[in-house]
Amino acid sequence: MALVQVGADIERTLSSLASENIPAKKIQGLQTADLARLSRNDPDAWILPITSGDILAPGAGALYREAAAAAPAGTLVIYADDDIIDTRMRRSTPHLKPDWNSELFRHFDYLTGAAILRLSQDSFDDLTDDGWPQQLVSRTVRRSEANNSCVIHLHQILHHRRTRFAPKLPFPPTMLAEARADLPSISILVPTRNGLNLLRNCLDGLARTEYPGPLEVIVIDNGSDDTATLEFLASLDPKFAQVLRDDGPFNFAALNNRAADTASGELLCFLNNDIEMVDPAWLTTMCEQALRAEVGAVGARLLYPDGRIQHAGVVMGVGGGAAHAHRLLSPTEPGYFDRHSLPQFVSAVTAACLVVQRHKFLAVGGFDADHFAVSFNDVDLCLRLGSKGWHTLYEPRATLVHHESVTRGFDRDPAGSARLARELTALQKRWGPFHLDKGPNRSADPFHHPCLSPFSEQFVLEL
Repeated sequence: MALVQVGADIERTLSSLASENIPAKKIQGLQTADLARLSRNDPDAWILPITSGDILAPGAGALYREAAAAAPAGTLVIYADDDIIDTRMRRSTPHLKPDWNSELFRHFDYLTGAAILRLSQDSFDDLTDDGWPQQLVSRTVRRSEANNSCVIHLHQILHHRRTRFAPKLPFPPTMLAEARADLPSISILVPTRNGLNLLRNCLDGLARTEYPGPLEVIVIDNGSDDTATLEFLASLDPKFAQVLRDDGPFNFAALNNRAADTASGELLCFLNNDIEMVDPAWLTTMCEQALRAEVGAVGARLLYPDGRIQHAGVVMGVGGGAAHAHRLLSPTEPGYFDRHSLPQFVSAVTAACLVVQRHKFLAVGGFDADHFAVSFNDVDLCLRLGSKGWHTLYEPRATLVHHESVTRGFDRDPAGSARLARELTALQKRWGPFHLDKGPNRSADPFHHPCLSPFSEQFVLEL
């Protein structure tokens, strides 16, 4: 049954529902007693809250009924994609949504008006006139999460809407940083080889970082031979930073694993030497998130020196492997529904700036130094954490500047290209295959969408 919020163009909505064989009840005011009675009389009924003026795509009713019949027992929420329709029935702005992402939903209600719900009798308690559809959705989501029920996503545009809810940009990181007076100890691991100017800039940023807990800095010197760099490392105050010399071949995964073994922190922060800090609260912001029981790795938003986005989470399958989401977008642009500005679960984040609890890192065996010496070790780590039930979280309120690959280069020589190809093959073998012709109901990444281009990092429609 549909609950139709009375308003302009209600007849168009009622006609659409009738054509899909969905009975409708017009809601003017709350009529909570009637609604509670409806739920009590048919507790297994699926309810569609819908706003006057919105219509359903042809066949939407049958698809919802089919999904409801096939849903696992206890399922309370099924939602679909939507677009905007104007008074002349012209469609625009399609929203091809991620699969269920509870962290994103905290900041962006992408369900209300495009979902069917199984309600409980107390779903109608203390509703307010303004916003009752959202209240029904949020209460059902909370019940679903409390019961550990799945939330089903239909990867099709089933709703044509007059309006939709906008994302709510999160509060500033300083407010998050002030939430706690103390945090557990953290070890920050910074691999380097020469690159004095970058390293000095990075360590200066760490010295300015505000963290309400014990902080240990370990500089992993991978064979520096520049005199100025060696003198600088020798001059570091051991109370501020320790230097761990490791002269083996460059293997990012192995270097960090060995350093993690010597680290004392309850939390680990893997940090490239080409990271520049622009906000002293960045580390506290990330650690607050990493301490959540359901969270594994936490990654920051990284910007190129020109201010454009370098990293806003990692999407699996783009380009046949893994790619940085929203790359080259300006942070002030809305992009794809402001996704680059919203905390959310993602498949992976980059280890250029990654925080994780030490015991979780060790529980999955750390980085895989045998198969991913240089590339994709962070992606593989996040996916293995995910396989243990720990979500990877992208946290844009921690924003830093990344002078990407200035020290090491971009693997354009024959040896580097061959090594990258081997590691890409290993990633595809372990976590793929990533089909670029994946079809309407497949996606290499649950937080992307099968109808978004697998060749673009900026979430554009596949043509």
